[in-house]
Amino acid sequence: MATLIPITDPADERLGDYVRLRDVSLRRSLEAEQGLFIAEGEKVIRRACEAGYEPRSFLLAERWIAGLRPILDRLDVPVYVVDEALAERVTGFHVHRGALASMKRATRWSMAELLDARRLVVCEDIVDHTNVGAIIRCTAALGWDGVLLAPRAADPFYRRAVKTSMGAVFFLPWARMDDWAGGLGTLKRAGFTVAAMALRADDVTLDEFAADLAAEPRKVALLMGTEGSGLSSHWLAQADVVVRIPMARGIDSLNVAAAAAVACYTLREGAPGHRR
Repeated sequence: MATLIPITDPADERLGDYVRLRDVSLRRSLEAEQGLFIAEGEKVIRRACEAGYEPRSFLLAERWIAGLRPILDRLDVPVYVVDEALAERVTGFHVHRGALASMKRATRWSMAELLDARRLVVCEDIVDHTNVGAIIRCTAALGWDGVLLAPRAADPFYRRAVKTSMGAVFFLPWARMDDWAGGLGTLKRAGFTVAAMALRADDVTLDEFAADLAAEPRKVALLMGTEGSGLSSHWLAQADVVVRIPMARGIDSLNVAAAAAVACYTLREGAPGHRR
């Protein structure tokens, strides 16, 4: 059974895992060295525990203890009970849900294990944690098999990514690419059609590519580029097809997570017109 420990001092050393959660550089260093990530909110904490991730500790306002009691009763870890004002002082932001957990990281999947998939989203250097979390969430929700991340893409276990994904990072297979320069070649050798979301003179619309897949079903790796400059020329040159979402009213693009959602829905297996 977890141990309830009331804490009133924001400088208490036992709260070290939760200090300054808004400071990205601090968190990256701490989380890499300690091998931890932060789950925020009762629902996300539940999903992390249900997925088999092991808690180090909890930081909870008292009102959340009863709801999490079935989880807490199975664990032998400290539960730091604080008021929400103290939680805000420790973390550096308003913990509006009043529930945090420090969880032990675990590498669940490798790139090699994702090569048997039928549908993958591949993110090149997407550095915004919210966008990475949203992409993982829509990939899971729309029935795709997993996400591959280039080495410089944001950490799916960073608090904002976990929160935005609503815990999808815990059960959707995702992995870092082994080799940015040669990774797309690996996907092609595994039978994937590499489709780049971008603008180019020879691009096709999303609907045109969907019709092509309906006529000739095959594996797809969908490339999504960084928020500013899009896909690198190195990756774009290796794409089998360049795909665009037609825009209206003078809008030239969508947010990368929104574009991923549209593409995942349109290109999903089992969509109308698709044969399995």
